[in-house]
Amino acid sequence: MPQPTRPLAPFTAREQAIRGALTVLAALLLALSLNVMVVGQLRHLVAQQQLSDMFLDQLAKGTAPVSEGDVDDVLLADGAPVGIIEIPRLGIREVIVEGSDSGTTQLGPGHRRDTSLPGQAGESVIIGRAAGFGGAFGRIQELAPGDQFTIVTGQGEHEFEVIGLRYAGDPSPPRLRAGESRVILTTARGIPYAPSGIARVDARLVTETQPAGLRQTRLATLPEADKPMMGDTSMAWALVFALQFLVAVEIAAVWSYRNVGARRTWIVFVPLTLFAALWVTGEIVRLLPNVL
Repeated sequence: MPQPTRPLAPFTAREQAIRGALTVLAALLLALSLNVMVVGQLRHLVAQQQLSDMFLDQLAKGTAPVSEGDVDDVLLADGAPVGIIEIPRLGIREVIVEGSDSGTTQLGPGHRRDTSLPGQAGESVIIGRAAGFGGAFGRIQELAPGDQFTIVTGQGEHEFEVIGLRYAGDPSPPRLRAGESRVILTTARGIPYAPSGIARVDARLVTETQPAGLRQTRLATLPEADKPMMGDTSMAWALVFALQFLVAVEIAAVWSYRNVGARRTWIVFVPLTLFAALWVTGEIVRLLPNVL
């Protein structure tokens, strides 16, 4: 004869709090994955199309930037387009943007402000993501000496030849002589979304060197957030507001569940919770390395 089923004991207040905290944590982890792998990729595609249209229009009008300022000598904003890099061997065509902090490299490869623009005399450092937000530089470690690629800037089309790949501890290429130009493509090494170090591809200019534009930013004044493998903490306060909004949504959802009913609560608060989770994780992503 089957034994009667014993009713489950109701959760205690402590168990309900733990369950709620674990639910929120799971939602945040899911939203973080969606933000980086899905929403971030779509955002990157849209941004690249808009940046490409903007930069091509500037090229046609002769107003594309050739220094750290625009044609009116106003400092370029982070995310302003400054060039287009094409690497046929890897199928890469990306608009390069000014600035290289974690928020800016979500749009495309970022030009480090304290270096020359590609094609100009001196070194130019371009920092790109290896996996998230388009993963523009995810395959640059496949480049070999002798491979060539082009970068278009406001000073024309510049052709570069790869001279080597290096990791931390490897010797740097010889110092540039006067009038020479080099670009350093920089990204993360290691498994996707878990960088273990930095990879750099050095390439020398094989076409005519252009004069370097004025730079207000120097290495000494370059924000830490613009250096490879760094996150951006300048907007950490926004994360606090996002977390407060998420907590408020969850409290309201609990009240609604108890007083209004499950169906109406799901209809109203699932989209709100998703929005809050994406907002929170978007701010978290800014704290993660700019080459992720």
